[in-house]
Amino acid sequence: MTDKTSALILEHLRVLRLEMGELRADVRDMRGRLTSLEVSVANLHGDFAGQSERIDRVEGRLERVEHRLRLRDA
Repeated sequence: MTDKTSALILEHLRVLRLEMGELRADVRDMRGRLTSLEVSVANLHGDFAGQSERIDRVEGRLERVEHRLRLRDA
């Protein structure tokens, strides 16, 4: 190989190394964002479960009130 060819190959390798570093930084950033989204979704699931539990309790109380006031059909 000539010196020009070697220099050209080295230049391309430097550019590739620089771009790989940028890609790694981008992937790290995306991993952090994905983790944040996963935590948010998990929190939403917990919130929905809590709301369902509260609605179930309200339904039970409403049924007891209806029963006491005889508002329900037999």
